Amino acid sequence: MSRLYKTIGLIGKPNHDGALATINTLHEHLTDLGYQVMVETKVSEQLNFDKSITFDIVDIGKQAQLAIVVGGDGYMLGAARVLANHDIAVIGVNRGNLGFLTDLSPDNVIEPLNQILAGNSNTEHRSLLFAEVYRHGQLKSANAAMNEAVLHPGKVASMMEFAVYLDDTFMFSQRSDGIIISTPTGSTAYSMSAGGPIMTPTLNALSLVPMFPHTLSSRPIVVDGDSHIKIVIGEKNHEELQVSCDGHVILAAMPGDEIHIKKSKYTLRLVHPLDHDYFNVLRTKLGWGNKVY
Repeated sequence: MSRLYKTIGLIGKPNHDGALATINTLHEHLTDLGYQVMVETKVSEQLNFDKSITFDIVDIGKQAQLAIVVGGDGYMLGAARVLANHDIAVIGVNRGNLGFLTDLSPDNVIEPLNQILAGNSNTEHRSLLFAEVYRHGQLKSANAAMNEAVLHPGKVASMMEFAVYLDDTFMFSQRSDGIIISTPTGSTAYSMSAGGPIMTPTLNALSLVPMFPHTLSSRPIVVDGDSHIKIVIGEKNHEELQVSCDGHVILAAMPGDEIHIKKSKYTLRLVHPLDHDYFNVLRTKLGWGNKVY
């Protein structure tokens, strides 16, 4: 019988005892089952694995059919920005706090994993953003974001002025601490903390969430996911500005720059166990109430 996945990549948070222990367990189990295993370089070296199974994350994305990412949501975000560029299925094992993107528990990983390896799973595609910074019409920097792209000043509690365009149509100008452009995946992250809406993961939409706007009438807005968002930074801003992608990658911006944000051409192919329930995740992570009988 042919296998759904022949080569499996293991990616984990370095210098984390729990993540390393889980990677070691997964490596032993998958090897015993006869799978070809590729282990990401940093954790492979820390576990003293053979160099023949040691690869960087890009090579794992290119060569494996499934990647198992062990860590919290933050680590998953970093891996996702790379793995989304390749046609590879991804599943997460939660070694962090919330675990919105990491389904499997490290205390009960083998049986659910075996079911996934047997093809008893569900797959969904998660959208990413692509953010670009233009200066005098020239592209200065760009990067992808799984959760959100945030335009903000370089220092805390410092207002800035900018204008927002949707598909070249002027929407509004604003004085605020910045603005969050979020994917549905990111709607339960920084955007939610700023008062943004929760969007179901596969919705083709983006949300624009102002950060502490200097007006009572400014509200979050949800737009079509295929929209092209352009933010023009006011010339009178004096601070050094930043576009933060998932809180990990910082793109420098200056007064007069244009920030272009749109949906990436790549998606992340997430694999879930059959009993995965998004609303159960929300109830568990956000403390929502259960059914009333």
